[in-house]
Amino acid sequence: MAIESRRGARQLLRRATARDSMGRIVAVDPASAGWEYLDFAAYRLAPGEATFRVASDRELLVIVLEGRASVRSGDRDFGIVGSRTSVFDGPPPPVILIEPDPPVAETAEADALVVVAGAPGGSVLRTALVPPDAILVETRGSGQTERRIHHLLPPDAEAGRLIAFEVFTPGGNWSSYPPHKHDTENPPVEARLEELYFYRFARPKGFAFQRVYTPDRSIDESVTPGDGDVVLVPEGYHPVGVPAGYDCYYLNVMAGPTRAWHFSVDPDHAWLMNWDPAAPRATDRAADEDTER
Repeated sequence: MAIESRRGARQLLRRATARDSMGRIVAVDPASAGWEYLDFAAYRLAPGEATFRVASDRELLVIVLEGRASVRSGDRDFGIVGSRTSVFDGPPPPVILIEPDPPVAETAEADALVVVAGAPGGSVLRTALVPPDAILVETRGSGQTERRIHHLLPPDAEAGRLIAFEVFTPGGNWSSYPPHKHDTENPPVEARLEELYFYRFARPKGFAFQRVYTPDRSIDESVTPGDGDVVLVPEGYHPVGVPAGYDCYYLNVMAGPTRAWHFSVDPDHAWLMNWDPAAPRATDRAADEDTER
């Protein structure tokens, strides 16, 4: 469903499709997204199949999310990489960061799910493989907001523009919560970052709810991503709710004019930063009504 925002019509939900001739199941580029920086593609490759990206001025992030694949960039051979059969197996995947210019090729050694994200090169030029044991694993939130996070390429990592995380949210829980945004270049209050979510579910028929909305409601849309789908967050707050019984995975990728992670929480819901899920759940209507006034 297309909507109108300050930057024109956008389709925030991109459904996965059958594989194309390159094995691609979903793709986003700046022109189709209506933004400046971020591109993304996910590929399902059978053993022996390959995908290729020509040399460009874009920094790339290559992640073998499932299965195994050999990765080569120019004269750099990373060998066969991959750490799990399913994203839900637990350990983080190896992360390959590639500086602008060289071409990149991935060849599946077993059935593989490979993603490639890109953004214009920044001031830092680096090509490196980050092994799973170097990736921070963190549990964030509690009760109905608890989720596990893999810091694949966090803001303090040495990179040009790209930032990436994996988030595992149990069925019935919320994440990217309380609602927050990062669409204004106003450090240290906010840094402007385009963001996308790539979804997987432990049960293939699973789905999530994601709302994307701006303070002035020029964007206010709720979408229901399924397995393999992508949600675009060009601006605004963007919480995620996961139905009971459908454990959810998503890969976040972000890029913007500066590589920083500053965000602001929706003031209507900022009280949730100090919410105790074990506390009595009496509704403070007077406080809510004061906020509304």
